[in-house]
Amino acid sequence: MSKRLVVIGGDAAGGSAASQAKKRRPDLDVVLFERGRATSYSACGIPYWIAGTVERETQLVARTPEQHRAAGLDVRMRTEVVGIDTDEGVVHWRDLETGTEGTEGYDDLVYATGSVPMRPPVEGIDAQGVYGVQVLDDGVALRAELDSGRVQRVVVVGGGYIGLEIAEACRIRGLEVTVVDLSATPVGTFDPDVGAIIAEAVRCEDIELVLSDGVAAIDVGPDGRARAVVTRSGRELPADLVVLGLGVRPNVRLAQEAGIPLGTSGGIAVDQRMRTQVPGVWAAGDCVESVHRLSKQRVVVALGTHANKQGRVAGINIGGGYATFPGVIGTAITKICATEAARTGLSEAEAEAAGYSFVTAAVDSTTKAGYFPGATPIRVKMIAERRSGRLLGAQVVGKEGAAKRVDALAIAIWNEMTVDEVLSLDLSYAPPFAPVWDPVLIAARKAFEAVEADTRS
Repeated sequence: MSKRLVVIGGDAAGGSAASQAKKRRPDLDVVLFERGRATSYSACGIPYWIAGTVERETQLVARTPEQHRAAGLDVRMRTEVVGIDTDEGVVHWRDLETGTEGTEGYDDLVYATGSVPMRPPVEGIDAQGVYGVQVLDDGVALRAELDSGRVQRVVVVGGGYIGLEIAEACRIRGLEVTVVDLSATPVGTFDPDVGAIIAEAVRCEDIELVLSDGVAAIDVGPDGRARAVVTRSGRELPADLVVLGLGVRPNVRLAQEAGIPLGTSGGIAVDQRMRTQVPGVWAAGDCVESVHRLSKQRVVVALGTHANKQGRVAGINIGGGYATFPGVIGTAITKICATEAARTGLSEAEAEAAGYSFVTAAVDSTTKAGYFPGATPIRVKMIAERRSGRLLGAQVVGKEGAAKRVDALAIAIWNEMTVDEVLSLDLSYAPPFAPVWDPVLIAARKAFEAVEADTRS
């Protein structure tokens, strides 16, 4: 008798898990439930579709339901799992179009429900005209609103990655945009000195930044629509539309109701093979916690890169193979207006919280040889452990061609290299791509000098 795998969630983690398991065990019955209208899509691409950089939302879809079905998966679209009975090995589902309800038994279950936008508990947060942007359906709804012609002023609450990317998308469409954030600089995962550069880049695009000031309420008009954002300092920011860019939290409600244990981070607790503490139940993606390889803390990192890898690991193991997910180091990259920014490892605040004693070094250079046409400024910052010189973190900000340098630094951190070892790396050089001393090498040299000076003191 064939075994049955049920997967809750059809995006990166769920789709990867289902595909890998079916590939390794062709006789496995795989049922995939997806409450939305698309599978295996790039949520990170939504701001670029809203801006018009990407022409059609279908371009964001890596694998359609029809393609999954052609591979042997039983895909149930617009069908929400509303309950899990782990004792009986059954999920309860509801068809969102017809209202039909039913149950599906499983031998193995993959919980891949992703995350949900954070919504602060303030008056007016659930009004019409207030949007979160997490799944493709959210993007479709937001773009339809922007295409309606009745929106001129947009207030984005939250200055993180998604908040600034949506702000830029709205500015490209010719709208008036204001971003409100409680922090003193946007994108709080960067150190304040790098955040200040990002803030200046945003302002240069005529996007108003209201910093060190959170949202207190959303003023709602007689028609039930949001019409202004009121900040904690008392400022009233008129808005035809409000976008929530405060980040996300793991979508774990069903897991909690089913008794699937969470970890200290609030995400589902899993081992390296993506198994939960309930036999036969696996989890992957934005809803699970991972181990940070530097801080050793349990963290939730909502990125498609990790979701795909975790889903792959779960699917391999369910399919009879062996795979592990080794953790994260916090690598992230974004393009904010004309400026690229990337980070990996620990920030200063994170390094201090993890108990490290460290030195820092930051250098300003150019993306190409200084004399070569198109050379633009780039700043590279490194954080190194005192005495040992181990690279703990790095941040890169600059124009086109700057930020992907962070990948070399991510590899160095992953392999526990010292800044002296980074300094000696055989990196490529040609004037159209880098100065003879690449900015990464210059920063490593400065960091090594800081380590040496600290050792002598």
